[in-house]
Amino acid sequence: MADTRTPSQRRRIMQSVKTKDTGPEMAVRRLLHREGFRYRLHHQGLPGRPDIVFPGRRKVIFVHGCFWHGHDCRLGRPPKSKLEYWGPKLLSNKERDQRILRELAESGWATLTVWQCEMENMAELRTRLIRYLEDAPEKGG
Repeated sequence: MADTRTPSQRRRIMQSVKTKDTGPEMAVRRLLHREGFRYRLHHQGLPGRPDIVFPGRRKVIFVHGCFWHGHDCRLGRPPKSKLEYWGPKLLSNKERDQRILRELAESGWATLTVWQCEMENMAELRTRLIRYLEDAPEKGG
């Protein structure tokens, strides 16, 4: 199906897509705060500017939208139109994510990625987050 919007309309829509303080990110932050965890946001000195940073624990959390980061779930399905644009775009996003995770690991940071689709089961996500944050960091990493 062809895009029915003008280029300027499409540009405005794409510019309104948030990269910080998204709904899923805010839900994770509220959950963590309610559980008593305190954190920093979008640390500029770290690769990829992680969404949630625990400096004392040397742990970070990324909250990823399934579509934008190419998750293998129903929310992450690639679009059926404009494949010449979206294919390389989404692939480069995934490659960038892998590079950032590698750089953080090499710097001694533990990482956790929370996917948008995981918001469907907040009880399970809560358990996963608490387990991640309460586990002692691995030696040498």
